[in-house]
Amino acid sequence: MHQVVYTVAAFLPDDAVRQEYVRWLQDGHTAAVVRGGALAAEVVLVLEPAAPPQVITRYVFPDRAAYDRYVAEVAPALRAEGVQRFGTRGVRFERTLGTIL
Repeated sequence: MHQVVYTVAAFLPDDAVRQEYVRWLQDGHTAAVVRGGALAAEVVLVLEPAAPPQVITRYVFPDRAAYDRYVAEVAPALRAEGVQRFGTRGVRFERTLGTIL
């Protein structure tokens, strides 16, 4: 079985919202995803392109089954919190899933 990487790219309207978003990630969101089954999390501030401000969060899961459990059991509440905090503030999210070879 291969580990999988779940990536969330957040496109933010300005640097102030980006700072608030990063604080939210670091103050508990990424830890909640790890508690939900991920092995690790990392937050990346995208330098280029510089606009729009972008943050990428990568989570490594031990396998697809662990990711699927996370999506079914943990993700709905965490995603709802993100939408509640940032969804009406011009933040756009893109999610991808890949396999580590």
